[in-house]
Amino acid sequence: MDWKLTLQIIGVALGLLYLYFEYKANIWLWVIGLIMPIVHGTLYFRQGLYADFSMELYYILAGIYGLIAWRRGDKKSNSELKISYTPRVAWVAIVGVYVLLHATIYMLLVTFTDSNVPFWDSLTTSLSVVAYWLLSRKYVEQWLVWLAVDVITVGLYIYKDIPLTAGLYALYSALAIAGYMRWRRVIESEKA
Repeated sequence: MDWKLTLQIIGVALGLLYLYFEYKANIWLWVIGLIMPIVHGTLYFRQGLYADFSMELYYILAGIYGLIAWRRGDKKSNSELKISYTPRVAWVAIVGVYVLLHATIYMLLVTFTDSNVPFWDSLTTSLSVVAYWLLSRKYVEQWLVWLAVDVITVGLYIYKDIPLTAGLYALYSALAIAGYMRWRRVIESEKA
């Protein structure tokens, strides 16, 4: 079995486990989220997806942050961090961070790498940064941002000839819809 297939199989298995824990809003997602980037990062670097590789480094750091944030909980109420909607006032900053990240990553890829997909690579990478932060705060809209990332990534990975990982992202797309609906139901049930 070649290295690309091996990494894809391991990555898919970890990704499914991660999704299960994310769907359940279980803190173990952060533990898997610290292991999975090593596998995916190796695959992406060897395939010339440099922004995606860099994203895996970010995922390790963000995973540590998310684990701490979920363990710490809501400092104001001294309780578990609850699933909620993103505050409206936060969206201006979120969109601003996304635009700045996308432009910066795109310029870095064009200037310093041989990437043949700099726009798409920087798009999915910058949206992933936003989605991961939303997840670390347990905001339900993280699922919608992940849905956008996942759908675009399917096409990108098919183009880059890593079909098993593209298949994982197709599954992620379906699960993003299911996760969004589940997290919204959790919010509504807590209001009742």
